Amino acid sequence: MLLAVNIGNSNTRFGVFKSEEEIISWTINTKPYRTEDECYAKFKGMYGPFGFSKGDITQIVVGSVVPPMTHSVVNSLKRIHGIAPKVVDRNTPSGVKHKSKQMGTDLYANAVAAHELYPGKKIVIDFGTALTFTGIDENGQTLGVVIAPGIKTALKSLIGETAQLPEIELKAPEKVLGFDTESCMQSGMVYGFTSFVEGMIDRINKEVNDQCFVVATGGMSAVYAPLTDKIDKQDVLHTLKGLGFLAK
Repeated sequence: MLLAVNIGNSNTRFGVFKSEEEIISWTINTKPYRTEDECYAKFKGMYGPFGFSKGDITQIVVGSVVPPMTHSVVNSLKRIHGIAPKVVDRNTPSGVKHKSKQMGTDLYANAVAAHELYPGKKIVIDFGTALTFTGIDENGQTLGVVIAPGIKTALKSLIGETAQLPEIELKAPEKVLGFDTESCMQSGMVYGFTSFVEGMIDRINKEVNDQCFVVATGGMSAVYAPLTDKIDKQDVLHTLKGLGFLAK
């Protein structure tokens, strides 16, 4: 089975492909950054709770946007499995063509999965540490990227820069206009960012003169996708699927 590892700024997501359709996935915090020995100790026994063993893994692919962690993760997995992980990035061959010299591996993997899985023009919205929009046309050419502060990143900044605003649960309040601090903040963070996402989709569609198929991924996508009819597919494993295609 293939083990795919996506090292993100906030979380590292592991996915074991039992088949192309069945992926067992879990996450750990990326921070604090760990040494190779710490990763080895943490990863060595992680498969048991999910019903398989390290011997079931026959191939490993790693994508990373956190250079300080790439070496530690790759070497620790090599020690555990005796398999050299394949590290992929924007230069790994695929059906996707891009002009960027700085495209992150996560954005590239998102574009690859979208191109392989969905027809026509696509937008992949990644609700991660950054909120990103990646456009891909029907031929696999990237149309460009938008990068904005992520939901939790913006919320941490709001709380950190104010004296009296508390930590809140990110969920949709009953009304847009609130009367207590918590619901007011929830409205701004949930409905406000939903409106931002909808507006960006409209602008991108207008710029490319088409109605793009929209995929939402990332940890916070489950909160926002149900609140709008402009998102066609919510798939938290979309980036891992892109790494799976790149592994081939």
